[in-house]
Amino acid sequence: MEILGKILGTPARVKIMKLFLQNKSTGFTVTRIAKHSRISADIVRKETRLLASTGFIKKRGRVAAEWFFDSSFKYEKEFEELLIRSGALNNEHILNNFKKVGKIKLLVVSGVFIKDADSRVDMLIVGDQLKRSKIEEGIRRLEAEIGAELIYAVFDTKEFLYRLSMYDKLIRDILDFPHEVLIQSKELSTQALKQA
Repeated sequence: MEILGKILGTPARVKIMKLFLQNKSTGFTVTRIAKHSRISADIVRKETRLLASTGFIKKRGRVAAEWFFDSSFKYEKEFEELLIRSGALNNEHILNNFKKVGKIKLLVVSGVFIKDADSRVDMLIVGDQLKRSKIEEGIRRLEAEIGAELIYAVFDTKEFLYRLSMYDKLIRDILDFPHEVLIQSKELSTQALKQA
């Protein structure tokens, strides 16, 4: 994100551009852009004016004005390739968002993190003494960087193992389809997951 921010002007601009590229048919007010991107409204106003002047976004409505991605933007595919397809977050960066959330025993990413649009869930977190509010903070930070809402599931270890033994559809859909394991305890080793 830092390199793209330097090339494209500011990290805030990169976040806003990703938000519009990931949500092309959705309209955003300045307040919603600020909330999703975790950027102050003043910076959002400045960046949206600049992006509008390049033809990247356009405004609709006067009273409750919303900004939309401009589908006639000449360099749509190039920016999509640069910001979305090649802009994957590295695993260490993802993990840094969940350092103080409790004892994580399994953290699996799929969906948006591995460029699999068919995945039901983007992230699975299993552990003990998990602090849900801290997990949500980490998720919101990642959403701001990615520019898309994440779908995630959180289970304590006991509930996860029970669901696994019952062949729970959600758990099976995550583990049986493309995914990447970022954290895995011995208790939840690959062999144990396959045997369940």
